[in-house]
Amino acid sequence: MVDVSPREPTHRRALARCRVFMQPETTAKVANNAITKGDVLAAARIAGIQAAKRTAELLPMCHPVLVGSVAINFSIGDDYVEVEAGVETVDRTGVEMEAMTACTLAALTIYDMCKSADRTMTVEGVALWEKSGGRSGHWQRAQTASPQD
Repeated sequence: MVDVSPREPTHRRALARCRVFMQPETTAKVANNAITKGDVLAAARIAGIQAAKRTAELLPMCHPVLVGSVAINFSIGDDYVEVEAGVETVDRTGVEMEAMTACTLAALTIYDMCKSADRTMTVEGVALWEKSGGRSGHWQRAQTASPQD
């Protein structure tokens, strides 16, 4: 692991996004809370929060960080659910991996809960969209470079 002990703790933030593509009928069921397994977005939100807090257990070279906040938000399109995960901390290293892990696990939970209704689903475009704090400062993905487009 990289030695981060000499670094001063700073406020750090990361934002990740991805999309779960599905049939429009499945998207409508998610929006209307009509999936037989239950409330898809509520379960996905909890899964994303849990994933952010446990990222260091899953990624061998990832430092454990004190996760200060996790926000999981969803946008429903005609044939997709977009997942956005924001993670914040005050620590010696960033939370990019926590945000991407939260985003991915929330998307996989959507897939798991909807798979009996739609086997054609795909999870696409997992990407870091923004990060701030630390030595490298602020970074933001160009809006024209959408991994989902």
